[in-house]
Amino acid sequence: MRHRLGYRKLNRTSEHRKALFKNMLNSLIKYEQIITTLPKAKELKPQIDKVITIGKTSNLSNKKRLFSKLQNKLSVDKVFNELSGRYSKRNGGYCRVLKAGFRTGDDAPMAVIELVDRNPEAKKVDVPKKVDEKNAEKAKTPPAVESKETTKKKSKK
Repeated sequence: MRHRLGYRKLNRTSEHRKALFKNMLNSLIKYEQIITTLPKAKELKPQIDKVITIGKTSNLSNKKRLFSKLQNKLSVDKVFNELSGRYSKRNGGYCRVLKAGFRTGDDAPMAVIELVDRNPEAKKVDVPKKVDEKNAEKAKTPPAVESKETTKKKSKK
């Protein structure tokens, strides 16, 4: 029987599991919504709740605690500046896990984990902005390629 064995090990070593959840925490803080498997999402939910709860009290020791857990300055800043203000009136329950069907390759149960009252613009953080037409044309044209003859002439000189 599996009574009181703690948490899901997810068929990973402890170092791999720690790195996996650190990366997932950083992604969830950055994009405010990620898609993953259901067991990973269920394990991530208490961790993100603890991170946001730590961020609600802004002092140096809490910043150091979060940085040691996340190891990303941008994520720590977002927790202390944005998320702590957004959830100042809320006593827990900062994220939700929504079931999202099954993955086609291996039929694994998928889930969407997102922050409650999330900013929909956060999903577009890494999407490059559109460039005006002149710069777009310059970016599309490949650089001039020298022929073998010109390189031979240069090497002889």
